[in-house]
Amino acid sequence: MPKPLLTVWYNTRCPVCDAGISRQKRRLIEAVKAGRVAFRDINFEPEALSAFGASLEDIRRRLHATDSEGRLLVGADVAIAVWRLTPGEGWLATLFGNAVALPLTCIAYDRFADLVYAWNRCQGRW
Repeated sequence: MPKPLLTVWYNTRCPVCDAGISRQKRRLIEAVKAGRVAFRDINFEPEALSAFGASLEDIRRRLHATDSEGRLLVGADVAIAVWRLTPGEGWLATLFGNAVALPLTCIAYDRFADLVYAWNRCQGRW
């Protein structure tokens, strides 16, 4: 089986993250079956991205992914990469990932991720 174009590391203990990734998995079912995209729960492999300096807490705070070249993507860059691969969602990658919008997309993603992370900590999910 070929190396996935994208391996997304996410936190199943976060209901928001888990729901979002579950939706994407359904949209990308053919790519997942073909091994072009992989979704991995960081809770089962907490040291998986330690070679990149990414801790379990980093991945609980923001989505992380590795591409087929072995590069690390974080936060909004992961969402954009997933949208590029998702049928019918390429326009989202174009809209939010262009040179003008990307800085704002990153700020919005980071603030939302901070709120979700804080909410999960308050709920005692980890």
